[in-house]
Amino acid sequence: MNKNLAVPQNVIPAIGRILIAAIFLISGLGKLMAPGATMSYIASLGLPAPLLGYLGALILELAGAVLLVAGYRTRIVALLLAAYAVVTALVFHHALADQNQMFHFLKNFAMAGGLLQVAAFGSGAFGLDARRAPASQAIA
Repeated sequence: MNKNLAVPQNVIPAIGRILIAAIFLISGLGKLMAPGATMSYIASLGLPAPLLGYLGALILELAGAVLLVAGYRTRIVALLLAAYAVVTALVFHHALADQNQMFHFLKNFAMAGGLLQVAAFGSGAFGLDARRAPASQAIA
């Protein structure tokens, strides 16, 4: 393989964060554009406080996506988004006899797996966490 065409190793974590964040950003924007549909879906499952659920999901998806792309507080954001992905899989996509629901269930678990990798290894060189790391390492 031509080394001139290879992606530099320190860029890969940033690309991964952007790709994972994309689904949360698009989902959050969809919720922002159709709040009534989102709250109706939450209510149709018998969950309490659809407005609160909507606002929580909206904030977590949009803020989480932005923070993940920026690489700020990456490990905690990744853990929160991983937990969110697992919970939403279990609550909203548990009808596994339906192939579409099974796909969404597995997609959420795959996203959680990728996010756990981000939580384990951090933002990489191209993230705001990398800029603050020297100060925190000096204290330790």
